[in-house]
Amino acid sequence: MSHNVSRRLFLGGSAAATAIGASGLITSAGLQAATPTMSKVLYGPKPGIAKLNANENPFGPSSAALKAIATASAEGGAYYAYPAAMTLLDMIAERHGITPKNISLSAGSSPILSYAALAASKKGKILGPDLFWDTTSKAPEKQGAPEIVRVPNTKDLAIDLDAMYAAIDDGVGMVHITNPNNPTGRLLDPAKLREFCIKASKKTLVLVDEAYNELTDDPPANSMIPLVKAGHNIIVARTFSKIYGLAGMRVGYMIASEENTEWINRYGMGGYTLNQAGLAAAIASYNDEAFLTFVKDKVVEAKGLVMDGLKANGLTALPSSTNFVFVDLGKGDAELFRAAMAEKDIHIRGIYRTYTNWSRVSMGKIADVQRYVDAIPQALETMTKKQNS
Repeated sequence: MSHNVSRRLFLGGSAAATAIGASGLITSAGLQAATPTMSKVLYGPKPGIAKLNANENPFGPSSAALKAIATASAEGGAYYAYPAAMTLLDMIAERHGITPKNISLSAGSSPILSYAALAASKKGKILGPDLFWDTTSKAPEKQGAPEIVRVPNTKDLAIDLDAMYAAIDDGVGMVHITNPNNPTGRLLDPAKLREFCIKASKKTLVLVDEAYNELTDDPPANSMIPLVKAGHNIIVARTFSKIYGLAGMRVGYMIASEENTEWINRYGMGGYTLNQAGLAAAIASYNDEAFLTFVKDKVVEAKGLVMDGLKANGLTALPSSTNFVFVDLGKGDAELFRAAMAEKDIHIRGIYRTYTNWSRVSMGKIADVQRYVDAIPQALETMTKKQNS
């Protein structure tokens, strides 16, 4: 494929100064709040911690990625990463039958999601389900934009596509869907989602976050990328942070029309945010089907352990097409349950918004997942005592 592609493809542009709230700037206070499991440890969680709170893949990077990281760091660490970025762009374009001009790379998918929200907020409000991974869509709020318009999920916490469509009016600048959804893990029926996206994209921009797509049973069938290729007003975001095990390497991308790509790229920081090691790891991992199968098998094994453990303790969870499970604690309190697990050095997520009885646990190393399962009875007991005290 032609390499006559501008630097805008790497999410860069003149409007970056307006996007400070979503630019990935890091403060010590923010780091301390986000990394309690990693304090005073340079890489990864502290020894003895079962880190099951961020949907990371502890089985990565793959062996091929590790070799590529070493080579890239030694031979390219002193140089900007444009050639490697072009290689990855070509690989993604070839797989999906599109051109590199339909793709933007960034340091993980979070900047893409944030910049899309910032760009869309200039045209109107952001519309999303009540329960979804909304961190990036909140970026415009830091710039004084209205809060996200939230549409209630169904009783079983699925995204209500009919209600979402009914909520679209002239004041909506973008619809944000995460599929499979986070934190629920639920996967939308692909035919129904396609129908929704086609109809909704005639009214406004539709953003589909597919961070967990590769973990589903049939990734191509569950993806909305073909709709982008067909010319619909849709953006799809992907990341190497989940199944590829490269959360720490920060590589993500979006697929969109050339017009939408250039429009959203104005809010980015440019190719300087990309790094040789991360790109090398992504290139080495992208077509490593053996590694991806290995990871999916481990996730299935871990989910089996968790589901059996929950059932043994009278608990249930939503069906999950991801590497995490959303647990129904009944009348329990998710924050107290999280704290009880933390006392045993098992780190999971606490309360999401008003869903106080729902608890998310990531599928990490099998030994760590087993620790979680073994700790459920005592954690429930501790939680209940504190609730009743």
